Amino acid sequence: MNEDKSTRYHRLRRRADLLGTAVAGVVLLGLLQSGLSHRLREVAAAVAQWLPGGLEEAWTVLVISVLLMAILQILELPFAFYQGHLLEHRYGLSTQSTAHWLADHGKGVLLGLGLGGSGASVVFGFLRQWPDQWWWMSAVTFALATVVMARLAPVVLLPMFYTFKPLERPALAARLLALAGTARTDVVGVFEWVLSGHTKRANAALAGMGGTRRILLSDTLLADFSEDEIEVVLAHELAHHVHRDLWRGIAAQTLLLFGGFLVADLVLRRVAEPAGLRGLSDPAALPLLMLVAGGWSFLMQPLVNALSRAQERAADRYALDTTRNVDAFVTAMKRLSQQNLAEEYPSTVVRWIFYSHPPIRERIEAARAFARGDHHAA
Repeated sequence: MNEDKSTRYHRLRRRADLLGTAVAGVVLLGLLQSGLSHRLREVAAAVAQWLPGGLEEAWTVLVISVLLMAILQILELPFAFYQGHLLEHRYGLSTQSTAHWLADHGKGVLLGLGLGGSGASVVFGFLRQWPDQWWWMSAVTFALATVVMARLAPVVLLPMFYTFKPLERPALAARLLALAGTARTDVVGVFEWVLSGHTKRANAALAGMGGTRRILLSDTLLADFSEDEIEVVLAHELAHHVHRDLWRGIAAQTLLLFGGFLVADLVLRRVAEPAGLRGLSDPAALPLLMLVAGGWSFLMQPLVNALSRAQERAADRYALDTTRNVDAFVTAMKRLSQQNLAEEYPSTVVRWIFYSHPPIRERIEAARAFARGDHHAA
């Protein structure tokens, strides 16, 4: 196969990701078909008897969810290590030691266990108390949690993995704050995002909501990009707030949550008796719910990505309209492509299934069309 470096890198990443997901799916299906999910429930119930509060049913759900997710994490670890560490080093993108990667991965796993356990507890609590309404109540709760997480991300979640400090380039900070003011977007400040201890990639973000919204610029971006390029990259990020893309995304995710939980309710009612479950709220149903959630997410991913790509195109257009600096946009895209090892020629199927952004070559061509006066192309 005659592949360039970036195409080969992304193909290997996708393969590892899909294999890890397939292993998880096979394990969940095996637990259901073999009856081992019932055994896990019994183990969780035995542990729950020793936990305080007299909430044995709630503790059983929490314990089985942690056990199940821990099993999946252990089985998926080789794929995650290959994709997130070995492959990144092979292609010259990572700056992390193995110990550093393992520490970050461990924190991510613990965070996932906590959030996943909490989510499972909410779902099964609704199943016990309101078996006919649980699906929409769960969807509403998860949607509200998404808003809370978006608000807390830059002040609670991201600092668990990265270091942030106020940007020590006053002229650039003033320039970017003025740009945010032009976009009528309030921010609490401009911060340097110390990314070089993890990767050579460059990144920028406008993270948070309301009183937590802030401009984040990676040190790798600050080191290698001109101020004009940084400005046009930030203008793109500001566009998402101007266009209310965050709220649009939350609205779309809420609709998907309602659809996913409704499908889960229909499947659970159909499968509960043949699977030997004690009822809809039987914790042994957790692997089934996880399978349905995974399958629904996979089926909906092309739709989610299509919406995201449309938003990214509109954000590019806003950046060009605002800065009128096509040259800086083009050079920034080229630099990002080289530094982040972007795939230049993804196939239509790959783009449709996996791409949340238009390929960088397409974005550059749209910018050049904008410069020629063909504004419909950007």
